[in-house]
Amino acid sequence: MQASWNGQVIAESGDIVKVEGNAYFPAEALSGDCFRPSSHRTVCGWKGEAHYYDVVLDGQVNANAAWFYPDPKAAAEEIRGRVAFWKGVTVSNG
Repeated sequence: MQASWNGQVIAESGDIVKVEGNAYFPAEALSGDCFRPSSHRTVCGWKGEAHYYDVVLDGQVNANAAWFYPDPKAAAEEIRGRVAFWKGVTVSNG
């Protein structure tokens, strides 16, 4: 699967975990130069605290467009080390 924004692939992997309709990519599948840490946080009752990345391409910023759970609760252990997308990032079968 691929994740893309503004026509550019920002993550690609065949190793995807789907949770609640979201495709979680392995962290190593991300194009490292397209992401910067964000201070934004949210909490999910069964997954834990989500941390976010901004997606940055060609001087444009998609704030908090990627999220991950650095220390997921036991019920969500399968998404540890994985990143999902939203806010205009397209996830497709490539």
